[in-house]
Amino acid sequence: MAKHIIIGPSGIGGALARQLNAKGDEPFLVGRNEEKVAALASELGCEFAIADVLDAAALNEAISKAGNSIDGLAYSVGSIRLKPLSWLDDSDIQSDFELNALAAFHAVKAALPALKSSTQATASIVLFSTVAVQQGFPSHVSVAMAKGAVEGLTRSLAAELAPRIRVNAIAPSLTRTPLAEFLTRNGSQAEAIAALHPLQRLGEAEDVASLAAFLLGSESGWITAQVIAIDGGRSSLRVRG
Repeated sequence: MAKHIIIGPSGIGGALARQLNAKGDEPFLVGRNEEKVAALASELGCEFAIADVLDAAALNEAISKAGNSIDGLAYSVGSIRLKPLSWLDDSDIQSDFELNALAAFHAVKAALPALKSSTQATASIVLFSTVAVQQGFPSHVSVAMAKGAVEGLTRSLAAELAPRIRVNAIAPSLTRTPLAEFLTRNGSQAEAIAALHPLQRLGEAEDVASLAAFLLGSESGWITAQVIAIDGGRSSLRVRG
């Protein structure tokens, strides 16, 4: 039974925790909302710790509670700040960078000793980017900058930590999660965005979680340094019209 730390166990992170639990692995949950994290941990019968990822010391302490040996880490925290350039200020850019990239760096650094002690052939780290890094969209400057840093972090860590630890990232398009609810709760708006995808629908948390579970598992043991799109074809295909 493999043990994986899931940071941000809501939306995609929650779906990932459930999928790992269903296949017999042991998720260890780290989040800031104690009520929600405790409820999911009770549902799955797993352990958890509470921390705000923006508090590096608290995050380090929470990760240490997972034990001296872990097999995987998924950092599934993110943001969707949609503002045109003229509306952005330094605090917006800094906030998105700290949440998406800097806190991911802190999480990996804190978990590294336990990942190196994994009994698996390779341990695995999964980070999250966005389709907006590869496919430019208006009003995505801040989040695309931050997630672009995550892609750089992914490849640099993969080089540094090989061969014992694999590092990959997933770049989703718009996915139905609590984070994206402000874009998906309006039915006509959600349908319009879905129509921009060749597969004509939005992503579901389970779609992205399935890939994350695969990347954390031994079945993906020869995959590292990849940023994998799971986006209904949006990053590479165009719908007719």
